[in-house]
Amino acid sequence: MLVAALAATSLGGWRLGTARSPAAGRGEGPAGGIVSVTGVVDGDTIDVTWAGHRERVRLLGVDTPETVDPRRPVGCYGEEASAFTHRRLQGRTVRLTFDRQRRDRYGRLLAYVDVDGQPFNDELLTGGYARLLVIPPNGSHGRAMLDEELAARAAGRGLWGACAGVDGKGG
Repeated sequence: MLVAALAATSLGGWRLGTARSPAAGRGEGPAGGIVSVTGVVDGDTIDVTWAGHRERVRLLGVDTPETVDPRRPVGCYGEEASAFTHRRLQGRTVRLTFDRQRRDRYGRLLAYVDVDGQPFNDELLTGGYARLLVIPPNGSHGRAMLDEELAARAAGRGLWGACAGVDGKGG
């Protein structure tokens, strides 16, 4: 009984941590802010202009099928994911917010993107354009984002209905 109570309390606290406001929960600090999207590289990578500088941004928590790596074939549903990101973000003003680590080993910013006040990274999962990808230490929204992916899988949306194989990686 005691173990169950402790587990419920722990899970409740963790879920409360993931349900904070978007700005607070996504680690927005002095470096977070409003940017203009100047290009879409693929479904999970964009270029922005921020304070007069061009930055490449890798979206946190998501992994869309490959479309631009010359060493790998175009992934199933990759073109659709890239087109969706292009339609939603190209030329738009968006808000970047960060988690714990702000740059990856390639120098890209790692961020959540809000467009029209909505979390775009979550839209990719909800629509079945992406799989969840949590790379520590950036995982503050992992649980909520997992729920988005599981709902898309259950409904067969996007890559979960279009691609062969259980994991959506099919050909």
